[in-house]
Amino acid sequence: MIIQLEQARQHLKEMQPQLEELAKSLNISQLEQNCKELEAITSEADFWNDPERSQKVLGELKENKSTLDDYKELMALYESTLELLDMAIESEDESFTDDILADIKTIEKSYEEQRIKLLLSGEYDRSNAIVSIHPGAGGTEAQDWAEMLYRMYMRFSERQGFRFKVLDYLDGDEAGIKSVTFMIEGEFAYGYMKSESGVHRLVRVSPFDSSGRRHTSFASVEVMPEFDDKIKIEIREEDLEIEAHRASGAGGQHINKTDSAIRIKHIPTGIVVGCQNERSQLQNKEVALKMLKSKLLEIKEREQLEKIDDIKGVKTNIEWGAQIRSYVFMPYTLVKDHRTGYEDGDINKVMDGNLSEFMNAYLIFKSGENKK
Repeated sequence: MIIQLEQARQHLKEMQPQLEELAKSLNISQLEQNCKELEAITSEADFWNDPERSQKVLGELKENKSTLDDYKELMALYESTLELLDMAIESEDESFTDDILADIKTIEKSYEEQRIKLLLSGEYDRSNAIVSIHPGAGGTEAQDWAEMLYRMYMRFSERQGFRFKVLDYLDGDEAGIKSVTFMIEGEFAYGYMKSESGVHRLVRVSPFDSSGRRHTSFASVEVMPEFDDKIKIEIREEDLEIEAHRASGAGGQHINKTDSAIRIKHIPTGIVVGCQNERSQLQNKEVALKMLKSKLLEIKEREQLEKIDDIKGVKTNIEWGAQIRSYVFMPYTLVKDHRTGYEDGDINKVMDGNLSEFMNAYLIFKSGENKK
């Protein structure tokens, strides 16, 4: 057991350079200075005279303090654990071994979480995420796969403590869904969910095939940030095709059964958005227009276009060769991300919303790409 404590001490010592590097990356001294300056601003007599400015200052202060406190807690636990280890080894007291090993696991987890958060530094990473899922060719089989992905993201949202809100839902012909759009609300929702954008491939024995043959199905996932209302973009009324229809799908009692659901097509690009979750046609139209603006802005920025009018059309190939991730249920079980190489053989765990490792691997992968 003393050998175990010696090994634990060695492991902690080896972590020291990583923790020092984390402090540099977080710019701890600058964070402390920022907190002092922002706290001084909140003490000014006229601080509450400008609500917009005061909310911005308080939000920035909260963000900086949270980052600073997390790092200080990590370092306090690191130092106290190291001190306890030294005492236990010196006195050959093995009674603290389990507590020390548990603390080391907490230190490792906290370090990893803070390191990953550093990678969530994109302009919109803190935003809510608007997610759309569309099945590929294949009828019922593909539509069922789209619904499986929908449930997977719902479970992920629950696990992360995010709020999940259905915006538009179109039932499949026999099973599954023809399309769904939902909002995931919470800090860093878009930062994490952006890793899911692309084509997802399923391999399984189809429950809809009486011959028990193996099928391959595809579904596309589109993810965009919910943009701030302050971002102004002009959409011409003549470029819109607006259709009212009756809502359907998974909203249950919250879905309005009158013809209040709205679907909007942006004629120049072919982009279609819809909303059915709000209580009136006007509210659904407002949400749908906001979704359209978010989608246009996301495409403009991704494609590095000068202006919205440069978006001439949106094409997505939901097919073999375009997939970002494969989910294999048969003849073995495996989920593999083709961009990062990360894989997990526990497919049921993944389908139950355990996606953090895939998302973290993607963030690290993109970080390495950006440094090239």
